[in-house]
Amino acid sequence: MAAPQTNHTATHRRVSARIGGISESATLAVDARAKALRAEGRPVIGFGAGEPDFPTPAPIVEAAAAACADPRNHRYTPAAGLPELREAVAAKTARDSGLRVRPSQVLVTNGGKQAVYQAFATLLDPGDEVLLPAPYWTTYPEAIALAGGRTVVVPTDETTGYLVSVDRLEAARTPRTKVLLFCSPSNPTGAVHPPELVEEIGRWALEHGIWVVTDEIYEHLVYDGAQHASMPVLVPELADTCVVLNGVAKTYAMTGWRVGWLIGPDDVVRAATNLQSHLSSNVCNVAQRAALAAVTGPLDAVAEMREAFDRRRRRIVELLAAIDGVTCPVPRGAFYAYPSVKGLLGREIRGRRPATSAELAELVLEEAEVAVVPGEAFGTPGYFRLSYALGDDDLVTGVTRMAQLLAEAR
Repeated sequence: MAAPQTNHTATHRRVSARIGGISESATLAVDARAKALRAEGRPVIGFGAGEPDFPTPAPIVEAAAAACADPRNHRYTPAAGLPELREAVAAKTARDSGLRVRPSQVLVTNGGKQAVYQAFATLLDPGDEVLLPAPYWTTYPEAIALAGGRTVVVPTDETTGYLVSVDRLEAARTPRTKVLLFCSPSNPTGAVHPPELVEEIGRWALEHGIWVVTDEIYEHLVYDGAQHASMPVLVPELADTCVVLNGVAKTYAMTGWRVGWLIGPDDVVRAATNLQSHLSSNVCNVAQRAALAAVTGPLDAVAEMREAFDRRRRRIVELLAAIDGVTCPVPRGAFYAYPSVKGLLGREIRGRRPATSAELAELVLEEAEVAVVPGEAFGTPGYFRLSYALGDDDLVTGVTRMAQLLAEAR
């Protein structure tokens, strides 16, 4: 008699709980939806993606074009990155932030997101806790969860300019706390922690044996006299328990080139490199050659972009602050505004009463054809994130449309 057939699909998950529990990137989802609606002929203006609207500077593109014809770039290269790029990143880091590291402490990754994931995968064991100031970039908690860690949210709000304090961090600390994630200038708020606060936080982390993962990808985008401060520069003793994340995406308008990096102690970088050797091998060689041209070249194009972002920053804050029910602190870094829309929730707009910022964002998309990312994506319901890295005309048109709709709130 034949043995009975076993239905394995009835006893095993089709998708693992680990991967099935990951949420889609909210910022990319909003951007994709805006693009899809535009493809249908609707005049949607998108404030979703954190992506400069400028082309990658011509010398960088030319370096990539030349790299395509070079047979060296048609083969595997070291998993940690091209040696000359690792050396250039080390030199660029010393130039721009004052942090001096050896090339061996640099790991080149497939964009900043991979650097985030590999940092947490390398540092965390199951159950380790990560202090995560909120609002936070939507990818951080997902990367922490994938590594088996537990996110402990440390809330901030507009009343303090979205700056996190040592008192709040200390209140959230437990015996399981291993890492603090620190991002300044901040995505999504544009907050820039002053050097004295950065140093205070670094010394607190050092005192309690807490690792710091600091995301510095917006280091060049600061305004109104704000200063980017690198924590391991202000607290040199922290260098052995600090990982610095960065990349070319925001500074050089290279979001699509996918080149980032992780800088840290030798043992952490070696372990993260071993992971990358199995995960993705080397980063695209052509993109690495382009990144080499970027980090070794002048910062003229960066200065031009920053001037445009500064102009747009002031304009978007002016327009948002004029909307009844909206409160918008002035961002001093990155290219995001993060207004509170709590004053609009529960009010009637065209026959609907949105109770959450997610529902209000949906209404704004449907009725005003403007795409924004709701605060739920960043751990703080009741807010919108608007990227002002888009053309001046679109910025004014989009916020004006939204303002006209929200003016109907009763």
